[in-house]
Amino acid sequence: MRRTNVTQIHEKTGNLRAMQPLLGHTKMYSTVRYLGVELEDPLAIAEATEI
Repeated sequence: MRRTNVTQIHEKTGNLRAMQPLLGHTKMYSTVRYLGVELEDPLAIAEATEI
């Protein structure tokens, strides 16, 4: 149930950093691995963002 709830929140928000304290993880790597998600390329995100 814990993984389901957190996975649903992540799918709706896309915010891994918010999931980290909910899961009690000190390292982002642990959160990424737990949720089984792939990190997007930071350069691609920056290029797609209009400022």
